[in-house]
Amino acid sequence: MAAGFDETMRFEAKSENEDARRAFELAYRALTEKGYNPIYQIAGYLISGDPAYITSHLDARNTIRRIERDELIEELVRSYAKHTYHENPGS
Repeated sequence: MAAGFDETMRFEAKSENEDARRAFELAYRALTEKGYNPIYQIAGYLISGDPAYITSHLDARNTIRRIERDELIEELVRSYAKHTYHENPGS
């Protein structure tokens, strides 16, 4: 049964995704080496699903496409939260 609008749905995520982390690192490096802004390009890919936002340099496009976008987003949120809230408690 679906939760109503007043209820919070529970999302059960997997643990850290090493493949997603490596795909991000490779895409970031390849985009930087080619002179692109990696933040904008990766965000464009995650929002649109269009792999043209990721360069094929270093096989980054094929590598990141092997990971489901929802898994990439989970890894980004996990990494951001870990960095922001666990390394800087109280901020």
